[in-house]
Amino acid sequence: MKKYNLTANLGLKISALVIAFFLWVIVVNIDEPVEVATFRGIPVSVQNPEIVTQQGKIYKVIDDTQSVTVIVKAKRKVLSKITTDKINAIANMQEMQLNSLVPIKVSIPGYEGRYTAEALPGNLHVKIEEREKRVFPITVMTSGTPRDGYVIDQYSLKANPEKVEAKGPKSLIDDIDMVVAKVDVSGISKNGEVPAELVYYDSHGNPIDRSQLTDNIGEDGITVDVTVLNTKSVGVRFELDSQPKEGYAVSKITYEPTKIQICGTKEILDKITEIVIPGSELDITNLTEKTEKTIDITAFLPDGVRLVDKTISNAVVTVFIEQEGLRTIEFQPESIQIKNLHEEFTASFETSADLELQFRGMKEQLDAINIVNAVSVDLKNYTKPGTYEVLVNVDLGEAAGVTLVEQPKIKVRITEKEEVENRSGQTESGD
Repeated sequence: MKKYNLTANLGLKISALVIAFFLWVIVVNIDEPVEVATFRGIPVSVQNPEIVTQQGKIYKVIDDTQSVTVIVKAKRKVLSKITTDKINAIANMQEMQLNSLVPIKVSIPGYEGRYTAEALPGNLHVKIEEREKRVFPITVMTSGTPRDGYVIDQYSLKANPEKVEAKGPKSLIDDIDMVVAKVDVSGISKNGEVPAELVYYDSHGNPIDRSQLTDNIGEDGITVDVTVLNTKSVGVRFELDSQPKEGYAVSKITYEPTKIQICGTKEILDKITEIVIPGSELDITNLTEKTEKTIDITAFLPDGVRLVDKTISNAVVTVFIEQEGLRTIEFQPESIQIKNLHEEFTASFETSADLELQFRGMKEQLDAINIVNAVSVDLKNYTKPGTYEVLVNVDLGEAAGVTLVEQPKIKVRITEKEEVENRSGQTESGD
């Protein structure tokens, strides 16, 4: 019987074994390759913070290192099962270096030995500071729009609690300029206690990260007492109990706004039909010409009533005073009719200021004047482009019984149509 020599061709056998191993590795990796995945926004958990706090200090995370990006390398089958919530990034204060850098280690429970992982950045950056405690009042800020016909009573908003005790690194506490309870009032139509979000702001209006602060709000959180008011649109009326100089009369009173939006309880609003401004606010004693005054409407609102928009609180009142037997009417230039303009021209007025047309006659006739469609300019004699001062015609007819005191003039610009069209880029010059 021939004996088998195991050592025969030993070099060849070893080479074959090495080649077989590499072939196996290649086959395995082709069948299940190693891949890399990136997971962002992984929060960093701090272990053993008492290393700092037992010294009466506190740490503040800086350089936005409280969350990291984790690079994981594993076989495709393993990697497909790893999700963000399964990844732990841990900074152990016992390993702090240079009193500011804490190495971040990554673990994925349940997959030990089947992956490699790296956190970017690799260190939690901290600043060791004195602990600070301070009490802040809470300001309420609303967002959203209540149901149609209702407004939020901004004056009665109240946070529960009305103040907060915040603790944290001194530099972070010093940054706090305002603490706000943000409450969404979208669709609200009834009074109630509404959950709110507590937000800290710095002096530039930027929100401050609360994760490094503690407060005394507790698990119940913060709420806001919200009072809802009804709204109503009412007119404004101005009374007049004084007289101009003898021989003069008030021809008319104009004011803006003529209507305002008010708010209050339904019971109060149901009793209000208009807001009356007493005549004592418009003293025209011995005046002989038009006068204008700005009046704060809020001073004359009934108790329990407010303006919906408190920025619109002023009314501008104009009292027109003229000699008896005279009436002045202001007329907008764009309402002036242009007559007999040659067809190759176009015309425009050089001013937007109202024309003042003054008429003389009996009071009853003056009160009946209607100048709509009665004011015009005649451009028949203007045959060249240019800017002209043209007489304004007012034709009320003989039956009106009034006369125009002085015929006004207005500047009119006459331009060739083709020039206007070319300038606007609508057409090109013809042949």
